[in-house]
Amino acid sequence: MKKPLGAVVTALVLAGAGAAPAVAAPVKDSAAPALQAVNFAGTVSLSNCSGSVIRFPNSADTDPALVMTNGHCLETGFPSPGEVITGQSSSRSFGLLNSSGSRIATLRANQVVYSTMTDTDVTIYRLTTTYSAIKSSYGISPLTVQDTHPTAGTAITVVSGYWKRTYACNIDGFVYRLKEGDWTWKDSVRYTSACQTIGGTSGSPVIDNATGKVVAVNNTGNEDGERCTENNPCEVDASGNVTVRQGINYAEETYQIPACFTTGNKLNLSASGCTLPKP
Repeated sequence: MKKPLGAVVTALVLAGAGAAPAVAAPVKDSAAPALQAVNFAGTVSLSNCSGSVIRFPNSADTDPALVMTNGHCLETGFPSPGEVITGQSSSRSFGLLNSSGSRIATLRANQVVYSTMTDTDVTIYRLTTTYSAIKSSYGISPLTVQDTHPTAGTAITVVSGYWKRTYACNIDGFVYRLKEGDWTWKDSVRYTSACQTIGGTSGSPVIDNATGKVVAVNNTGNEDGERCTENNPCEVDASGNVTVRQGINYAEETYQIPACFTTGNKLNLSASGCTLPKP
């Protein structure tokens, strides 16, 4: 997993003070082209991760707003393999960013609607306010989650609200199974090498440059070339063959999530077409 902030700071201390400036600088990736269509509006910063205010194609403006980040960014700790958390009380706060990356408001959750690190790596929070109220008060609209499978070769941008930094690359392909420590994720997105995401970018929305929609949530990368260990995920194909790609980073698809939410942004894991893991 892309380490939450506490682990990032520890890693910097262990690596030596000389490493700190390159990691901590909250600037746009200089290797990435300027993309006018993708900015920070609607992204959020967490205490240890990144995230975004999201809506689904059928969400209404008057619905309670939702924030999406990784399962491993959950404030109560990593969900265990096979564990699915729903309806858990939360008072977590999020810094809402505008298009330039300035924090303009603090949003607060009242519930962890859904969280898991099984098959995918996602947490969805329900906020105490609505999309229309956020728009009226701050001029910020949510990001829409695409409800169809992403396509290889698509130009994407990973937008980190924590670092106020973006990473531009393409979808290189899809991984049958991505295994990291005790966790296994299905049909993960593999980036081309230009997206050198770092700790703290966990939970960042992965945005299709052409549509502006969210197609995945950033979550991990192989840092040291190790095989299937924490912070060193490995790719496993349908025949069980293992591939290690040091320096390559990954995300988990989100197209399957909208089918699990019904009227009023309510979670319904029994809804037709919902394939998310169940408790």
